[in-house]
Order: sequence, then C-alpha cells, then structure tokens
Amino acid sequence: MSRIGSIGRRLYRGEVDIDFVGRYKLWSLLSGLLLVISIAGLIVQGLNLGIEFRGGSVFSFDKPRSSTIETVRSTVEGAGAHQVTVQEASNRWRVTTQSLTAEEVTTVQNAISKEFGVAGNQISKQIIGPTWGGEVLRKAVIGLVVFMIAIILYLTMAFEWKMALAAVVALLHDLIITAGIYAWSGFEVTPATMLGFLTILGYSLYDAVVVFDMIKEVTAKLGTTAKMTYTQAANNALNHTLIRSLNTSLVAILPVAAILFIGTTLFGAGTLKDLSLALFVGMIVGTYSSLCVATPLLVNLKEREPKYMAIAKRLASNKSASAQDAPPAKGKEPATAATSTGPASSANGAVAAPKRKKR
Repeated sequence: MSRIGSIGRRLYRGEVDIDFVGRYKLWSLLSGLLLVISIAGLIVQGLNLGIEFRGGSVFSFDKPRSSTIETVRSTVEGAGAHQVTVQEASNRWRVTTQSLTAEEVTTVQNAISKEFGVAGNQISKQIIGPTWGGEVLRKAVIGLVVFMIAIILYLTMAFEWKMALAAVVALLHDLIITAGIYAWSGFEVTPATMLGFLTILGYSLYDAVVVFDMIKEVTAKLGTTAKMTYTQAANNALNHTLIRSLNTSLVAILPVAAILFIGTTLFGAGTLKDLSLALFVGMIVGTYSSLCVATPLLVNLKEREPKYMAIAKRLASNKSASAQDAPPAKGKEPATAATSTGPASSANGAVAAPKRKKR
C-alpha cells in the first residue's frame, strides 16, 4: 500500500516520466486487439436491442412474494406469448414479449392475475411498435453525426485539423469497444444506453482537449533552436496532465461504479444499469484513448511536418557528433597506441625480426 502511495505522490509532483508516445506500438497492438474482439462480438453476438427498438408488448406489476423469474416467465409463455424477458425493477416485475394483439394482451393479463392474485387494473400494459424504435434509433444516429461534426469544427478552429482527426479517431475507438462489450455481455440496449453513449463521447472529448491544450502550450515554444523534438515535448506535456486525467477519471468513475454495482443489485434499477454500464466502460476506455491513442496519433502526424522533421534531424546530428567527440572510456587505450609487451612493431604494422648477436 505504501508503494502505491509513493507512486501517487510522485505522480502528483510530476516526478514520473512515462514514455507514452514511445510505446505507441504497444498501444496500437492493444487497441487493435480490443477493436477486433469488439467487432467480432458485434458480428457474432450482435446487440441485444431493447423492446423500444424492436417493438413488442410490456407488462408491469407489483412483485408477489411467491413469484420468481421462472414462474412469471412460464405463466406468460403458457398464455401464448413468445420472446419473453422478465426483469425485476423497484420490487416490480417487468415482462416484455413480442407484439401482441388486443385479445392476446387480455389473455396474458388474465393469466398473470389468476396465477399471482394481482388485480387486472394493477397490471400496466403497453404496446410499442417497431416504428417508434426505428425513429429513436434514427434520431440517435443523427445526434451522433451532428456531435462528430461539431467536434471537428471546434477542434479545427481551437487547435488544428490534425488534433481534430486524432480526437475523432479516439472517439470512434471508444464507441466501438463500448458497443462490443455490450454485445459480448448481452446487456440490453435501450434509449438510456444511447444516452450513455453520447455522454461518454463528451467525457472522452473533454479529456482529449485537456491533453491537447497542454501539448499546444508546450510545443508552441519549439523553434529552430529547440532542444527537444515534438515527440519529447508532447510526451512531457502528457506527463504533466497525467495526474489531472487520472484524478478526473477516478472521481467520475466511483459514483458510476456505485450505481452499476450497488444500485442495480440492491435496488434492481434496470434503467440505471443500462445507463451506468455505458458510462463505466466509456470513461475507462476514454481515459485510455486520450493518453494512448489520440496523443501518439497526433505526434505521428505532426512529426511529418518539415519544421519538426528539421528539429529532429538537427538534434540527432548533434547527438551523433557529441558521441564521436566523447573521450574514450576509462581503462581503455587509444586505438593507435602501441602496447609495451611483445616484439616491437614497425611503422607499417609489421613485426620487426630480432637482431642476431655478433660472434
């Protein structure tokens, strides 16, 4: 525990220098692996769309003491319903089925009332058509496209287009991974989930803007006589904002984790579960992408500019010249020095024959 506290204090004082940019191959491999797994989940498993998107019928009633998920499901299926899903929320049962006619709805209602002793007027009924779900999905996609365009315009005007491109790539990275986790976990995608997706985009963008602002401030001082490359300056800026990013993420994740793991298990809040999972996963992935995806991508784009290529070339030449001018290591003789042992050598390197004694 003391070691963790020591690392935290060093991070806070800026004494830790992590080479985020230099490890871009590692981050690329990790992100590529996560993206492949997420896309495979979307293709193989697919998203478990909620009834709001696929359409269907919903029955909701107070939870009787003798009822369980299995008994509720068997009762509804026995009344002729299919695609039955039973959820518990706030001490109530929420049952979803395929779209039912008015007569079929009445049959299911009567079966529930007879089996669990619930009055018919205490069973709420709702029929949702697939058209409404399609409209919700269409508006969510429009909102996402408008959000992306606004991000590109803002970052291009406030910073530059390369930062805008890096931020958008990081956002798409976060969305795909979050959606992949939903696909593999089987969590239901509801309008609350779509709201969570849009929320994590804003959070991820905030983290990227904080990092980019520091990078812009540090790299603005790089001139023809700069003593560090753009890569080194960006990595320095990233380390200065590291503790801020970690603190912000931790403060934001803790209440979301409480909602996800405590609120849904103890109180059975289904809507909170749909929203909090997207926020929980998105915040973690968003913090990672702002540090390990957006910044290395930006540096790779910027290092191709003639100005920063010239700085890198000049510093590399100076380093090479310094290495050549450095004195030989202690304990080693210069390469041209003659050794004191063995036969004498001639000027051209040949060994001189020993002289014979006169008789």
